[in-house]
Amino acid sequence: MAEQQYVVFKLGKEEYGIDIMNVKEIGPYQESVKVPNTPDFIEGIINFRGKVIPIVNLEKRFNLEDNGVTNDTRIIIINLKDKQVGFVVDEASQTVRLDDEDIDPAPDIISSVDRRYITGVGKLDEKRLLILIDLEKVLSDEEKNELAQMEL
Repeated sequence: MAEQQYVVFKLGKEEYGIDIMNVKEIGPYQESVKVPNTPDFIEGIINFRGKVIPIVNLEKRFNLEDNGVTNDTRIIIINLKDKQVGFVVDEASQTVRLDDEDIDPAPDIISSVDRRYITGVGKLDEKRLLILIDLEKVLSDEEKNELAQMEL
């Protein structure tokens, strides 16, 4: 029985999980610099530890209500191939361990999130579900190429 560890984050009231092995760092929100002619879910770019990285707003990407920035807003930095990309989330609260038997395939009807990013649904307890997503699949190849052009 294999066990995997996930970083839990929130978008609105929903909880999502991403494989901890994909996460480079979770940092506080910082204002980004807008880049002209980019999709509206691209917030812009930031200077993160001396590197210029693009920032994606997941609420806008998933067509969810944008809750704005609060003290809990975080940026999850992941490695996307050989590049780094930041994803804005409402809150990144904890890590959890899930056994394979606690993960079900994504149901046919998933609210507002494109199924291609969803790797499954984790059952944390009787009432708490975690939508497991693959942040690498959140962006199309074309969008990844656009982001690569933004990096200096």
